Amino acid sequence: MRVAMLSWEFPPKSVGGLAQHVYDLTRALSAMGVEIHLFTMGDPNIPEFERVNGVNVHRVIPYSVSSPDFTTWVAQFNVALLERAISIFGENDRFQIIHAHDWLVAYTARALKHAYRIPLVATIHATEYGRNYGLHNDTQRHISDVEWWLCYEAWRVICCSHYMLGELKYVFQIPDDKVVVIPNGVDTDNFVPKNNNISRNNYAAPDEKIVFYVGRLVREKGVQVLLDAVPMILAQVPNTKFIISGKGPCLNELQNQASRLGIADRLYFTGYIDEYTRNSLYSWADVAVFPSLYEPFGIVALEAMAARTPVVISDTGGLSEIVTHNYDGLKAYPGNPRSLADMILRILHNPQLAQQLQQNAYQKVKRQFNWRDIAAGTLDTYRKVWEEHRLTDWNARQCGFIERFSRVLGRYS
Repeated sequence: MRVAMLSWEFPPKSVGGLAQHVYDLTRALSAMGVEIHLFTMGDPNIPEFERVNGVNVHRVIPYSVSSPDFTTWVAQFNVALLERAISIFGENDRFQIIHAHDWLVAYTARALKHAYRIPLVATIHATEYGRNYGLHNDTQRHISDVEWWLCYEAWRVICCSHYMLGELKYVFQIPDDKVVVIPNGVDTDNFVPKNNNISRNNYAAPDEKIVFYVGRLVREKGVQVLLDAVPMILAQVPNTKFIISGKGPCLNELQNQASRLGIADRLYFTGYIDEYTRNSLYSWADVAVFPSLYEPFGIVALEAMAARTPVVISDTGGLSEIVTHNYDGLKAYPGNPRSLADMILRILHNPQLAQQLQQNAYQKVKRQFNWRDIAAGTLDTYRKVWEEHRLTDWNARQCGFIERFSRVLGRYS
């Protein structure tokens, strides 16, 4: 099977969790014999083309024309992406599936679908409606419209949790038989500490407990809730250091909040960290905390579980489907600092509970969230879509067009 996959993120270009998802998914699919051409965003310092884990990665740079806003930039990016895709489609035999990740590649995906009459599969990782608790301005409404449009054009829509299934049905009125739930996953081998040059003393004193958060610094991730919980935790375990890793537009606001609460000296905002530092911090942390207010899946929780770090999450969205309370993690009420503090303190006070939680979590990750099974589910979706497509009049017209076009070319060869 030959698949054209579209994603605006792919390592080393990484903004959120999408880049890692596409990297792991394409690697697992390639290992199963699927030929993948991935079209993604590039950079002057990255090769325009390379093979990564057997995947053909084609990178493009949006035109160097000023963009008055983000949505204009997305349109420019899609034109550049479409240019590259057309050239690759012309060099290869027929692709069987187009797979688009999120709205930022919707224009290219739709154009390729209709130009070449190839069925489209779309993965929706989050919605603009969910991220913003509604649609409050024209930009948000535009993005949500494009998300709806992508789902409408897709033969199948993949989402990562039953929470997201409900959200897609509510926001976009997608019928049940069009949506497939396939969870995210992690490779446990990627979370073993490998850099001995990183010292724990750079982040916390030897006698300090470590509470660790890693992720984007945006409102929906709930770091502000964690900061409100810090004084309650310090009242019982004063030798606790809170390490906040990641970047985002809320950094200054969170730093000001820490100053107002008088806890700035107990927090360490590290900024962006590489995977080696992340893995080391997981190994040193007494608890990893993910207090999200909105979370379609919550792959960071899986990563902590894969790193054998006890987790506390907010009981919301896809996060709630990953963790079984009091068995492989603890759940706090969303947006509730007291509840979050209570769950963190339970782990800090009870090393035996912490060990039990992390052992059960690690086994669950290996059993339920491995990329082999996730890729198998994705490939099964591709095959079903392709077989359904082959039986349609749409495919018959495509085959007739290709046959006629080949005869025309033959006259001049």
